[in-house]
Formats: sequence, C-alpha cells, structure tokens
Amino acid sequence: MKPHRSNPARRLRQAGFTLIELLLVLVILGILAAIVVPKFAGRTEQARVAAATTQISTFSTALDAFEVDTGHYPRGKSGLQDLVILPRDAQNWKGPYMKDQVPKDPWGFDYIYECPGKHNPNGYDLYSVGPDGRAGGDDDVTNWQQSNPQRR
Repeated sequence: MKPHRSNPARRLRQAGFTLIELLLVLVILGILAAIVVPKFAGRTEQARVAAATTQISTFSTALDAFEVDTGHYPRGKSGLQDLVILPRDAQNWKGPYMKDQVPKDPWGFDYIYECPGKHNPNGYDLYSVGPDGRAGGDDDVTNWQQSNPQRR
C-alpha cells in the first residue's frame, strides 16, 4: 500500500482566504464600527461635561478656603489666579489654594469667573463656555442652576 501524498498546489490553495471571505469580514467589521463608534462618541462629550463639573467643584472648594482666610472672594481681573499667586491686597492669604496653575476647561478654554456674580449676587459665578467656546449657550457648564433640563 502506497502512502497518500498530498498535492502541494492543492495545499497552497486551501491555506489562504478567498477575496470574497476577506470582503465579507471587512463588511461585518464596518457594520459593527457603524453601530459602536457613535455610542462611544456621545460618551466622550459626557465625560468632558463631567470633568468640567468636577473642576468647578474643586474651584469652589479653593474659593471658599480663600474667602475664609481673607474675608472675601477674589475680585478683579486676576480672579482665579488669586488662588495660586498672592494678590497684592489680600490680608491673611494662606495659599496657594491649588497645587498647580489654574487649568483650562476640557475643551481648552479658560474658565470664566465673576465676583460678584450675576446669577449668585452674594457670591461668584464660575463657568465653562463648553464645546462651542461661547458664553451663554445651552452647553455652558456652570456653578448655578440653569433652566436647561438636560443639565440638571
């Protein structure tokens, strides 16, 4: 009895994928990407809003400590910088109240600080302009309650 020898050409033909099989896999991957990518894209923006809200809360803690030590919230153009750098007119300043420089919001814009505030006349207004970079839009992240039900 002769041993069965396989044909080398036949073995090569069976070892690879056909073009149809490769195209089918690519179509399936494309469909999965079309379903999954939009779901994660929305999560990125939610994460940025959450990061801005957390940062505003951190600022609020530092601003309250500043107010306890000096008797007032930072005023003037320097605003949030007074949490890091000793202001000229501050008595009993025990800062810095933040470890590093004042960070930008998650979209790369400066936080806006106003004292006294328009929305908090006995305190301060602190907010991020959000992804559009303009103050007053529905996408602003603030330290006051907005009428937009999506931000509550």
